[in-house]
Amino acid sequence: MTDYRRLRVALLGAGAVGSQVAGLMRQHADELADRAEARLELVGIAVRDIDAPRDTDLPRELLTTDAESLIVGADIVIELIGGIEPARTHILQALNSGADVVTGNKALLATHGTEIFDAADQVGASVYYEAAAAGAIPIIRPLRDSLAGDRVVRIMGIVNGTTNYILDRMDGEGAEFDDVLADAQALGYAESDPTADVEGYDAAQKAAILASLAFHTSVPLEAVHREGITRIDKAIMDAARHAGYVVKLLAVCERLAGEDGAESISVRVYPALVPRAHPLASVHGANNAVFVEAEAAGSLMFYGAGAGGVQTASAVLGDVVSAARRHIAGGVGVGESTRANLPVVEIGRVTTRYQVILEVDDEPGVLATVAGILSEGRVSIATVEQTVVTEANGQPGVARLVIGTHRALEKDLSETVDRLAASGVVERVVSVLRVEGE
Repeated sequence: MTDYRRLRVALLGAGAVGSQVAGLMRQHADELADRAEARLELVGIAVRDIDAPRDTDLPRELLTTDAESLIVGADIVIELIGGIEPARTHILQALNSGADVVTGNKALLATHGTEIFDAADQVGASVYYEAAAAGAIPIIRPLRDSLAGDRVVRIMGIVNGTTNYILDRMDGEGAEFDDVLADAQALGYAESDPTADVEGYDAAQKAAILASLAFHTSVPLEAVHREGITRIDKAIMDAARHAGYVVKLLAVCERLAGEDGAESISVRVYPALVPRAHPLASVHGANNAVFVEAEAAGSLMFYGAGAGGVQTASAVLGDVVSAARRHIAGGVGVGESTRANLPVVEIGRVTTRYQVILEVDDEPGVLATVAGILSEGRVSIATVEQTVVTEANGQPGVARLVIGTHRALEKDLSETVDRLAASGVVERVVSVLRVEGE
């Protein structure tokens, strides 16, 4: 056995991912040592409750409730606690002591990433976070390293497995949202409180991280436009399918060029219509995928498991090996590039196509009125389909209009939809979905 230098590794958290990381580190210790050219010594695992049941059998002597003692003297600290505190405090303590940090904490990086990366730069340490954006999918390194010499134009990602599972079953089976959500909770795909997933908060955190990397700009979480999927129902799914689309919750990060030539970026999360011929339309179940468009490299797609203990542990251990190699090679850590400092614009500046579904009075002249309001709002109709929803004894009832638009400015479309809702001929605005990927 090669006599490698030993590196002390402290693990914070032994949940679904942490316990798998610890188990794999012990199971594959020799292989990891050969890859890292260092013996990775797991010196301890910080947990809240030493006696709590765990997925992996871990030696009791490794478990401790004293995280601070573990951090002191560690070469690499793996943070898998989640949340903001005490994770933030522990990571800053680790960096200030000179350790490299490996984390999968998307919430923390999306809200305190600038502070953490600045702290790492000050001491010459590195922060690795491949597991923070799309589980086992390698997307952080390609954006940070492989595409560093290119110009990323756009990212579209399915980065939340729970919502993709729900929407995929609604599309494939004609099921209703509440029924599929209950199944997702029973299977463990969704939490008992699914708000972070179904309202888009989880995807927004990942979008902020991906946009920061892709555009070399610090993107605060509050600058990410966010919408969830709770209003998507069977009727909306049917209309999408009929028009040749599938509904996906997308994280969209896009470079925009202004009329004066100045660049800005848009970062947004919402349910969108994706053409069925697009690669993202074929992402099924709880899988994730990230579609990257770059000026020189062209279109690239990264696909795989977006969650799961052992799958995410794979990404974490890849980062641990990278951190170990840096320690052996020496030198300061590689910092994050945010010097482009592009402004993040509100969604009103975005231009795309839309599908608008309205319930209107089934009377002569209504379609002409709707078309006139759209034209006045600088929204051009590409397609329109009308079906009768209700009739009462031969009297006029309610009709449903499914309107596809040409490309329009979000601000114009939003204001036009408000005017339609107040027009007197529109009974209800059923949905407004953007079209992405055309």
